[in-house]
Amino acid sequence: MPGPDLGFPLSTPSPGNVLEAAAMITAFVGVLFLGSILLPGRRIEGPDPDGNLRTYKLNGLTLFLIVMMVGCLAQVSGWFSFSALHTHFTALFAVANVWAFALSGWLYFRGGRTREASPGKWRGFFFGVDPSPTCLGVDLKLFSYRPSLIGLALFNVSFALAQYEIYGRLTLAMGLYQAFTLLYVLNYFHFEQGMIHTWDMVSERFGWMLIWGDYVLVPFFYSLAGWWLIHPREPLSPLAAAAIVLLFTLGFWVFRGANGQKHRFKRDPETTIWGSPARSLEGRLLISGFWGIGRHLNYTGEICVYLAFALTTGFESWAPFLLPAWLAGLLWHRSRRDERRCRAKYGELWKRYTRRVRYSMVPYVY
Repeated sequence: MPGPDLGFPLSTPSPGNVLEAAAMITAFVGVLFLGSILLPGRRIEGPDPDGNLRTYKLNGLTLFLIVMMVGCLAQVSGWFSFSALHTHFTALFAVANVWAFALSGWLYFRGGRTREASPGKWRGFFFGVDPSPTCLGVDLKLFSYRPSLIGLALFNVSFALAQYEIYGRLTLAMGLYQAFTLLYVLNYFHFEQGMIHTWDMVSERFGWMLIWGDYVLVPFFYSLAGWWLIHPREPLSPLAAAAIVLLFTLGFWVFRGANGQKHRFKRDPETTIWGSPARSLEGRLLISGFWGIGRHLNYTGEICVYLAFALTTGFESWAPFLLPAWLAGLLWHRSRRDERRCRAKYGELWKRYTRRVRYSMVPYVY
C-alpha cells in the first residue's frame, strides 16, 4: 500500500536539483548578508560574554519586508516562483546541511587559531569556540536568525502557493496557518532587539548546535504543518478554527508579553508592567507581570503557539504534532538548565525567588 502524500517529493533529488538548490541557498544567504551590511538600521548596545558592551545593528525587519516584497513582485512578474522552494525541498534540505557543516567547520578552525583552542575536539565543533564571531562587521550569531526565520516564512508561502496551484483555492486551515506564521516571524523582527539579552546571544558559543538549528532545523522542521496542509483532508470547522485562534492568541500574548517585560526590565528597572511600577528582588529578579506568576511562562506561551500551528492540520496524523512535542521537550530541558544557571548565579536570592514564584511553566501544576 502506498504511503500518504506528504506534500513534497521525498525521492532522491537529481544532481541538477542539487545544483539549483545550492545556487538558491548561496544567493539567499549572500543577499541577506549584504543587506545586513548595507541597509540602515538602529544600533543598540548589548552585553558580550565578558561583561562588556558591544554594538548590534538591527535591520532585520527592513530586510524581511524587502525580501517578501521582492519575492511577491518576482512571483507576479513570472521571474521567480515560490513553488520552486516546494519542488526543491529535499534538495534544499541536503544543501542546507552541507552549508551548516561547512560554516561550523570554518568557525571552529578560525576560532581555534584566534583563541588557541585545541582543534580536533568534537565538543568544540559541536558547541563552538567563539561566543560572538563576526565577519565584515556583522555579528554572525544574530545574523543567522535572519536566513532561519525568513527561510521559514518563504517555505510556508511556497506551500500556500502549491495548494493554490493544485486546487485553485486556499483552505481555511491553510489561511490560518499562514496568518499565524507570518505574524510570528514579523513580530520577531519587530522586536529583534529582545534577542540581544537572551542566553543564546550573550553566553552560548556559536558552533554546529546553533548553526544547524538556524539553517536546517527551523526552516525545514518548523514548517512541518505547512507542507502537511497542502492537500486538504477534513475541512476545519468554524468552531475549531475559533478555538485554535484563541489558543494562538493566548500563547502569543504570554510568549511575547513575558519576553517583552523581561527585556524592558533589563533596560530600565523602573519600567511599568501591567500599569504598576515593576517589582523585583534587590533590583535583580523581576517578580511583576508574568514573572510573578511563573518562572518560565515565556516557554509555555511559545509551546501554545506551535501547538496552534499543528492543530490547523486536524487529527488525521500525529506527524504535524512532532514539532510542538519536540519543542515542549526542548524548552522543558532548557528551563532546567536555566534553573541551574540561576542558582549558581544568584545563590540565596534565587531561593527567595523560587519561594516567591513557586511554579515553573504551568501555574498551580508545575
